[in-house]
Amino acid sequence: MPITPAMQEELDLLNIFNLDTTQQGIKIHHTAASGRIAAGQRLHAKGLITQSDGGYLTPLGQQAVEHVKALVALLG
Repeated sequence: MPITPAMQEELDLLNIFNLDTTQQGIKIHHTAASGRIAAGQRLHAKGLITQSDGGYLTPLGQQAVEHVKALVALLG
């Protein structure tokens, strides 16, 4: 399965989250790029983040970010 541009947007957004604390979320402003806004909506629909415009990671989102960051470290 190739990585689509939409998946890349989701991976990039997940990679922004800080795993050192559960008290730090993100906010996707309405002026953000349309791809970033759509990625937030998709991640929320998949149950990875608490709000469609960012918010905090869900437990599933926490797992996803751990995997994303491990992959980035492996490939980087």
